[in-house]
Amino acid sequence: MRFTTPTSEITDEFSKIVGANYIFIDDENRYTYSHDKTEDYSFLPDVVLKPGTAEEISKILVICNEHKLPVTPRGGGTGLSGGALPVHHGVVISMERFNKILEIDELNLQATVEPGVITQVFQEAVIAKGLFYPPDPSSRGTCFIGGNLGENAGGPKAVKYGVTRDYVLNMEVVLPTGEIIWTGANVLKNSTGYNLTQLMVGSEGTLGIITKVVFKLRSYPQKDVTLLVPFSTSEEACKAISAVYMVGITPSGMEFMEREAIERTIHYLADVMDSRVQIDLPPNIQAHLLIELDGNDEGVLMKEAEIIMEVLEKFEIGEVLFAETAQQKAELWKLRRNVSPGVNAYSLTKAEDVVVPRGSLPELITGIKQIGKAYGFNSVCYGHAGDGNLHINIMKENISDEDWHTKVNDGIAEIFKLVAQLKGTLSGEHGIGIAKRPYMHLVMPEVQLNLMRGIKKVFDPNGILNPDKIF
Repeated sequence: MRFTTPTSEITDEFSKIVGANYIFIDDENRYTYSHDKTEDYSFLPDVVLKPGTAEEISKILVICNEHKLPVTPRGGGTGLSGGALPVHHGVVISMERFNKILEIDELNLQATVEPGVITQVFQEAVIAKGLFYPPDPSSRGTCFIGGNLGENAGGPKAVKYGVTRDYVLNMEVVLPTGEIIWTGANVLKNSTGYNLTQLMVGSEGTLGIITKVVFKLRSYPQKDVTLLVPFSTSEEACKAISAVYMVGITPSGMEFMEREAIERTIHYLADVMDSRVQIDLPPNIQAHLLIELDGNDEGVLMKEAEIIMEVLEKFEIGEVLFAETAQQKAELWKLRRNVSPGVNAYSLTKAEDVVVPRGSLPELITGIKQIGKAYGFNSVCYGHAGDGNLHINIMKENISDEDWHTKVNDGIAEIFKLVAQLKGTLSGEHGIGIAKRPYMHLVMPEVQLNLMRGIKKVFDPNGILNPDKIF
């Protein structure tokens, strides 16, 4: 596809649509919207627009579709796969002004939200009413709801409560050709035609721009129990995960952190956030599981914790930390939520998030370390091990730029091949974007990719919306 660049006449039209205060063509703003948290990628857009209504987005897309201008929708800029990067320059549509919680319907346990709302702000708003929105990405304090929808974000609580798509009932979407549609209905059951709502979730902004979303909510669990369990090896920790589920208990969080992840994060919290998190790290401990149970009956939770301890005692573990106060619990979760920035503060990284069946996690961890040795890189692993979703941060450290862009990428391909052999897939919540696009053929046959390309063509006949992402 050959794209064009916006002329002065077109930018004048954009200015009339959004207002002079919401169009940016200066170098500083263009650079701000040229990158996210994905490695060191940067692609300068020609123009940045900040519309405030679905109708404004519709008018912008009609112009872009007519003139074949590439358009990249953007949320909070926290992405790790390059899904919101303007690789063909063109127009960035920032959703920052779509920042309202429009309604919290307590009677029907629903909420209507704009995509520029910060995830944590939404979570806290519904908690204030005794309700619960479980999807809980580590970047919840800065990421937007729209980005969560685009990547189908999960987070620690996904293991018990599910991911973003499990809470979406309906969406208002502007199509690349300018039409505004609702994808479904505000009901709990719907067998009326194809499920466009679920198709849109996880589509990484390639099929339409979401301007409103209707979520279903749950009642908020009032009690929780938190344990930090040390293990002699990462493999032992991963073996223990399946054993917990085999006794019929589903934790609300089951997070894996290898030793270096914790060490880097403790240093980061002390140096950058002036926060002291005290964790005992004896030399024989190489990994930890952070386990949370939640519900409304403390007695039931304590009994489940006792059963889990009986299971864990069969493995090579150290002294288990029971978080006894709300502050202790908060400190442990602060540690887990800051692993990614903690590791990235130490070194440029390539951040991957693969998923395998839980029982295959020990083999995956072992294989990743063997591949790292063969290709000359160090990796730090952590993630939502309860649902088999492992984050792999590959460290640049002293690797040359040439090897970083060649040899290390070959090693990543080997990791993805191992994931495919273990009947896993390339991403659980970061998405494909541009970072994993070259590897899609490892887990999907061409016929499947062509079906996706065909769907893209139906929604976006000129291919203007977030081009060259996913495939």
